[in-house]
Amino acid sequence: MNEKASGKGAELHVIVLGAGMVGVSTALALQQRGHRVLLVDRSGIGRETSYGNAGVIQTEAVEPYAFPRSLHALVNIALKRGSEVNWHLAALPEHARPLLSYWRNSAPRNHARATAQYRHLIADADRYHAPLIEAAKADHLIERKGYRCLFRTAKALDAACAKAEAVRRDHGIAFTAEDGTMLAVAEPAMKLRAAGALRYPQVWTCRDPGALTASYGRLFMQRGGEFSHGDAQSLRADGHGWSVLTEDGRQSAEHVVLALGPWTRHLTERLGYRIPMFRKRGYHRHFAMKEGPAGPMLDAERGVFLAPMERGLRVTTGAEFTAMDAPADSRQIRRAEASSRELFDLGEAVEAAPWFGHRPCMPDMLPVLGEAPRHKGLWLHFGHGHHGFTAGPASAHILAELMSGNPLAVTRALDPARFN
Repeated sequence: MNEKASGKGAELHVIVLGAGMVGVSTALALQQRGHRVLLVDRSGIGRETSYGNAGVIQTEAVEPYAFPRSLHALVNIALKRGSEVNWHLAALPEHARPLLSYWRNSAPRNHARATAQYRHLIADADRYHAPLIEAAKADHLIERKGYRCLFRTAKALDAACAKAEAVRRDHGIAFTAEDGTMLAVAEPAMKLRAAGALRYPQVWTCRDPGALTASYGRLFMQRGGEFSHGDAQSLRADGHGWSVLTEDGRQSAEHVVLALGPWTRHLTERLGYRIPMFRKRGYHRHFAMKEGPAGPMLDAERGVFLAPMERGLRVTTGAEFTAMDAPADSRQIRRAEASSRELFDLGEAVEAAPWFGHRPCMPDMLPVLGEAPRHKGLWLHFGHGHHGFTAGPASAHILAELMSGNPLAVTRALDPARFN
């Protein structure tokens, strides 16, 4: 990252609201710079979206996910033909405007501009995770064997290879193309004869993302940080800066960081900010099995990720557009299970019901990071979409440098003022 030289700022007293990967990483980064930090969450550390993801530190994903622009893909989404996307008519008024902006920002020129900034959060993400993994003694949770994107048809494989070659040329992301025979040797338990796969050998994966986030939280407390259960919605400005109600009473600090992921919008709207975040719901379920994939695998044409986890094989879905408090819709996870059974002999489901959570996404594909335009000491840090688990420590580094008086070159593109 391109750093702008500046003197270190004075010690700050900060409350970080939200103890997912982004919030915990923020607390650690601020603590490392000598600031006093209280981490607050209603549930605990790593219990929400950071628990439920696919567990990939996805350093190859330097280009943000673009809105599909081909007519074929749009028709499939509109008719709900695939398992990649599900949507609900009642939720469209909430999602329509940001999704239209997302579609516009996914045009090639706009997407290239976003990529130029986004890659700073992704390409070196493992470099920011590495010292935390070591210090937290969490190496047993990490695999450094890469993962595969599987393609069932030759047409899809050829298109993906061409795209991967362009990314390798532009960003130096290594990959290996495997034909059907190579894939069958690498994945002997797979039942279906697929066209092939792309393997990303340098990507790290995690066998329990919630446990990794929790280990970072324990590290924060071992280093002298404080954690308290509390209600983020109780946040209010006071004479000392900001305060929030916790199990230990109302706590105050000069600064507060909102790192609440999909729940951040409740607070920003109350404070008068119209930040066009939209939420993608995702589902997962674990399955017991004797023989499964040799490593994590994205079934690219079905939008399903299969990840060997401590609890079994985690089968995760694509995106569902629905209201935050809408009941679970099992359609996607049932399709994901069915397509996964085409590949491997899945055993029984481990959980009685699937887990689901929400990804906080921005229409320009960049997170919101910086001080709120009209509230001194109110810092926003959310909107990482599919990659909060990957980018949390790198993004926290950017915010902590900014709060310490050392803004980096990428900071301007992430500033909350771009929406206000």
